[in-house]
Amino acid sequence: MPGICEAGHRSTTDDYCDVCGLPVRPAGAAPAAPPPPPARTSQKCPNCGATNPPDALFCEACGYDYTTGTLPRSDLAGMLGLIRPTPPRAEEHPVTQLTPDSPVDAPEPSAPAAEQPLDLPADDSAPEAPVATEGEPVDALAPLTAPDPDAGQEPEVSALGSMPIDDEPPTKGRPAPRREAYVAEIWIDPDWYDVQSSPDAMPSAGLPETVKLIDSNLIGRESRSRNIIPEIDCGIDTGCSRRQAMLTTDGTRWYVEDLGSANGTFVGPASGPLPTDPITGRTELGPDDRIYVGAWTRIVVRKASREEIDALG
Repeated sequence: MPGICEAGHRSTTDDYCDVCGLPVRPAGAAPAAPPPPPARTSQKCPNCGATNPPDALFCEACGYDYTTGTLPRSDLAGMLGLIRPTPPRAEEHPVTQLTPDSPVDAPEPSAPAAEQPLDLPADDSAPEAPVATEGEPVDALAPLTAPDPDAGQEPEVSALGSMPIDDEPPTKGRPAPRREAYVAEIWIDPDWYDVQSSPDAMPSAGLPETVKLIDSNLIGRESRSRNIIPEIDCGIDTGCSRRQAMLTTDGTRWYVEDLGSANGTFVGPASGPLPTDPITGRTELGPDDRIYVGAWTRIVVRKASREEIDALG
């Protein structure tokens, strides 16, 4: 008796499909249930690459939040320029202290004994050092002065070789701040799949795919024949239209707009219930909002980490 194979082809044979060769089930028999997805034994942190237990909510190495996709506070502080290097301690650069009783002609402690001063001709423009006469004390800490042609004044330089205090603003010489980069995480969401009643089998949920965002990003599915290449590709999620929605930014805020898709585009917070009403028009995303499209796709927009900026270019 003819039947239908596991791939859905109607076959004229009753043992193996004459189209693809898969086993044929009798007409009226229930389709075979898809095999359960393999259980994960571990999950890799997308921020630092550390391996964590499959049910971990936070990365044990860097503190990355698997639930909301939030970076650890140290990474956020580093991206905003709030972490500054620790200045070296004073004991790392010892300075030889001189006293009025120190001999005038004593060599520097760090100079080799074999080194001798060069016999250079006298420079009339250089200031004269104090000369000690017999019975007259010499103040070894007395300041020497040297002309400063730029400042129009003579800054004080001590016998220890100290330089004038730099009173320039702390931002002088620093590069201009870079515009913050953002990425989109494309997740397979089992909860969203449960409320969609999709006839397609959901793929195994795992780590998200991360893509770097530009000012205007098309959400959809790729079609080379129709020249549709979205920046945020929803892959094999047939519940998502080829041109599903547009994700844009004005430099400080993010907006999403549905492009007349078949199943609509939904926006909801990570901590609240799943959204039930599709968006209409251009909708601004809140800091904790998620985008839901298709049968199982959830999209998270967040700031990129330093490693992601280097890796994604």
